[in-house]
Amino acid sequence: MAKQPHLLVEPGDLTDIALIPGDPGRVDRIASHCEDAETVAQNREYKVVNATYEGRELTICSTGIGSPSAAIAVEELAAVGVETFIRVGTTGALQSDIEIGDMVVATGAAKDEGTSERYEAVTVPAVPDYDVLSALVDAAEANDEAVHVGPIATDDAFYAETDAYVSDWEDAGLLAVEMEASAVFTLARRKGLAAGAICTVDGNLVEGTQKGETDADELPEKARNNVERAIELGLTAAASL
Repeated sequence: MAKQPHLLVEPGDLTDIALIPGDPGRVDRIASHCEDAETVAQNREYKVVNATYEGRELTICSTGIGSPSAAIAVEELAAVGVETFIRVGTTGALQSDIEIGDMVVATGAAKDEGTSERYEAVTVPAVPDYDVLSALVDAAEANDEAVHVGPIATDDAFYAETDAYVSDWEDAGLLAVEMEASAVFTLARRKGLAAGAICTVDGNLVEGTQKGETDADELPEKARNNVERAIELGLTAAASL
């Protein structure tokens, strides 16, 4: 199959590295930091743009919400030649000292989702590529940005994150929970490709706050502002890879 059925892209259309936010609207926000942005395709939750950042050609592709749609994006991007994936997203904090607007770089993701289980046992770790992880941390240090670095959870059911789930994640020392990273890490590793993730905190589940509860918009103001900083770090990391 030459043209991918969901992303509507073909071999040769894209670059070897992709930033993959969940929100299609964030594709344009990332592209606004770049030069020579050009929309390649748009279908369903997937918007695909090619651009250049500090001389590095890259692709930006939204994944939609959750591991199933993220897995489709990774599968189809990989099929047309993308080799490195950087998730730039949002996440809910699981530790009381992590504030809304803080940034988290994941060193691994608990597989509390069903997609990666279709590929392999849940006991196989979902971890980022070391070079991508290092590039994100190095980008933060170069920009004098503080980031939390550690393991996170990936969960399927946003509205089923009960107090018991949150308590277990907190006790395990997980920093935050989101909905895509473990599937992205799993597929990239299985394909011999590379992936990493940086996410901005949009709420703190331990403190009882979720996105949308402190503002008329989806994200609180500090989180909205710091999404821009996470985008810069993701782009800086991409430019170094």
